[in-house]
Amino acid sequence: MLGIEKQLSRGSRGCLDGHFLIAMPGMADERFERTVIFVCAHSEEGAMGFILNRPQPVQFQELLDNLDIDKDGGDEEHAGLEHRLSDRARDFPIQLGGPVDSGRGFVLHSDDYMSESTMPVNDDLCLTATIDILRAIKDGCGPMRGIMLLGYAGWAPGQLESEISANTWLSCPASDDIVFDPDHSGKYDRVLAHMGISPAMLSIQAGHA
Repeated sequence: MLGIEKQLSRGSRGCLDGHFLIAMPGMADERFERTVIFVCAHSEEGAMGFILNRPQPVQFQELLDNLDIDKDGGDEEHAGLEHRLSDRARDFPIQLGGPVDSGRGFVLHSDDYMSESTMPVNDDLCLTATIDILRAIKDGCGPMRGIMLLGYAGWAPGQLESEISANTWLSCPASDDIVFDPDHSGKYDRVLAHMGISPAMLSIQAGHA
């Protein structure tokens, strides 16, 4: 399976790029039970995406501390870092993106922020996985909308297609409002409602929507 950057840099888009995957009842892997996944890259070489409803008990300030960002200015300057955070940075959401490379962070964000390392995901969303975006968020000049994702979900060539055929996932075009919806506990049901499906209608024996 190609690295996430190589998948995105290819430029060509697969039929599931920019789609949601919604785990069906009976999902065998508990890591993906009742998950909503945003697919950012899909091709004959595999697929990659991010879980959108697994919040993490980590504050943005803690993330900066762990990465030693802005410690160059000395202990006194670093001690005041929390007070210099923008309001948006203090509440910037951090979530588990998936079980692959979970020690690595990615920011999925609106396209109003761009750097040399930013990669478009679709017409409205981009992905940046370098430290420059964290500094921009801290200083209040980052994207208007974004989420920090730790790790990602990945599928080998043909694997995702096989899982969809086995009725493991539903799929539908993604909505930016749902991608950035802070109501994690209700996101699963909201995506189903967006598709016109009630959770009670779902069955592991049902056909595909």
